[in-house]
Amino acid sequence: MSQKEPEAKIFACSQSVYLAEKISKEYGIPLGKVSMSHYSDGEFQPSYEESIRGLRVFIVCSTFPNTDNLMELLLMIDAAKRASARHITAVMPYFGWARQDRKDKPRVPIGAKLIAKMLEAAGATRIMTMDLHADQIQGFFEKPVDHLFASTIFLPYVESLKLENLTIASPDMGGSKRAYAYSKFLESDVVICYKQRKEANVIDTMELIGEVKGRNVILVDDMIDTGGTLAKAADLMIERGALSVRAICTHAILSGKAYERIEESKLSELIVTDSIPLKKESKKIRVVSCAPLFAEVMQMVQHNNSISGKFIM
Repeated sequence: MSQKEPEAKIFACSQSVYLAEKISKEYGIPLGKVSMSHYSDGEFQPSYEESIRGLRVFIVCSTFPNTDNLMELLLMIDAAKRASARHITAVMPYFGWARQDRKDKPRVPIGAKLIAKMLEAAGATRIMTMDLHADQIQGFFEKPVDHLFASTIFLPYVESLKLENLTIASPDMGGSKRAYAYSKFLESDVVICYKQRKEANVIDTMELIGEVKGRNVILVDDMIDTGGTLAKAADLMIERGALSVRAICTHAILSGKAYERIEESKLSELIVTDSIPLKKESKKIRVVSCAPLFAEVMQMVQHNNSISGKFIM
């Protein structure tokens, strides 16, 4: 083992083992062993069951609710630091609390900044994540951040559909940059939905900017939570004459009545990654794994190679 290139090991938090196993298989090494001790009051303590002294450690953990995922990741980072790991990379396919990226009203926290500081305080030396809700979250860190784009795995799938009269759509004004990036690559038209909310997760009104009549539409977004926005957008586009409406969403949070809304909507298909495990199956939901992307980039980081070639957009 050389000084410049320490051996790597991959570990996983409890709720992300399903994805870490795929990543480790693609990477070509077995998933590291971790045990978890639980106390009757709900407290828990992770423990590495193999030596990691002087190694590069990748800890796979999507921090979707509840907060146990985040706390487990912080404890595992701290344990790796105290076990003398040389490099500690927090591999977070889904970065939770990313919607709290600014003060949008008085007396509220900037949750994403707080999470960034907690990860660094615990001992993370590098962060690897995918499709952050807001690009500026990278600036909350003082450590290197590898921000991967799910477009790398979504675009080949979209091309395989061979859709004619394709139009890319953004479900809100904030996602217009992402929609334009997809449309530029696919050489398609763009439409944007303008929505106003009464409160979080509750849409008051929605209008469509652009023409969808006679078009096959693909909505692109970084996440789908309750499904209200996408369901409403799909129904509106079909009413305006769209031939079909599909949606691409990186992170399938799917809380509340999301599954029911998707099934009842005019969406032909919802394509998501496995950054968050599905709570149940649906005929309308197709999962494209992000494991090969993360495994390849992790190998590039391990061997100090450039990862810029993995960014389609």
